[in-house]
Amino acid sequence: MSQASEPSPAGPATPTRSARTRQIRVVGLVVALAVLAAALVPIVLAVGPPTRDELLEQAGMKGKQQLVIGVKDDQPGISQRFSNNVWKGFDVDIAYMIASFLGFDRSQVRFLPIESEDRARRQASDGDGFVTVDLVIASYSINKKREEEGAVFSSAYLHTEQSVVTLQSFKGPVSSLQDLAGRSVCSLTTSTSIDRLTEAGAKPRGRNRISECIQELYDGEVEAVTTDAAILAGFVTADRPGDDGQRFPVVLKNTKPLRHWDIGSSPQERWGVNTGPNRALRDLVDLALYTSANDEENATWENAYNANLRWQQQYNPGQPVAEQEQPEARKVEVRQWPWERIALPAPAHPGSPPTSVTANRAGWRGRGRRSSGC
Repeated sequence: MSQASEPSPAGPATPTRSARTRQIRVVGLVVALAVLAAALVPIVLAVGPPTRDELLEQAGMKGKQQLVIGVKDDQPGISQRFSNNVWKGFDVDIAYMIASFLGFDRSQVRFLPIESEDRARRQASDGDGFVTVDLVIASYSINKKREEEGAVFSSAYLHTEQSVVTLQSFKGPVSSLQDLAGRSVCSLTTSTSIDRLTEAGAKPRGRNRISECIQELYDGEVEAVTTDAAILAGFVTADRPGDDGQRFPVVLKNTKPLRHWDIGSSPQERWGVNTGPNRALRDLVDLALYTSANDEENATWENAYNANLRWQQQYNPGQPVAEQEQPEARKVEVRQWPWERIALPAPAHPGSPPTSVTANRAGWRGRGRRSSGC
């Protein structure tokens, strides 16, 4: 009887398409995890620049309940304290912008008046004496001399230039400081304008507050006042209606119409924030300014400019009040977690003004002049 043939041994199983797909997915997942691990290792090991959170810690901002800022109290449109202790002006709005970036809402910001001579050492009066403020945002021009005196400046947040105001009745023209030779001219005592007036043959008169100079101009004690155009424009504009109908109140006596003169060759003034020796705080302020200048959806700076400076131009013909574009700030490198790179911007703090884009970032640019510092 013939023997039944035995089945031939089975060969190796051929993987199905679904099995191959699973294998490819596993390999892809392994590769992705390896790439992610390589990206996370330097972050976990804290290699490279600090995170924003670490900068806040280093700057002493974490857990801090109040941010104290030294500002001017007598400069319409820049920083002015009203009778109800409300502060308004461009510097005030910039202060709120920086404070928000540091994690403080408006109720946590305390403004103190600071005199020009005290800005380098950050000493402001609280009514009972002098206290050291966290930041000085007080129409403070960046220059080497002030850095040598101890000021540590952020990047510039406004560009303007030196100019001159006289009474409207003054027989001009005033196209340079030399046109004021032999005349009595008032400026801030700590300003390098004093030196320039002496060089021009004028008779300089220094005061600690620019409002004191303007009052002396009204009273006929001096024939002209010189400092930054953005500061002087507010006095020229005082008691005139803005776009929203509001006015800068007249707080001086014996007021008279003023005329603003463009002196042409004046240096560019670059206003910065004095953070003192707190380098981490300076980096955070620069980061706030850089973020503002490079975020097309953030119009906080433009809104501050429009509300306080732009509308004044109509009352200061022939003299640019200030540049209409935020200066570019120093880029600060910070370490980020991967998910922070795709996260949405943090919401504004309660009480912060809206940040809808209302102005074109392009505008009048400076004339490429060095800063003299006012």
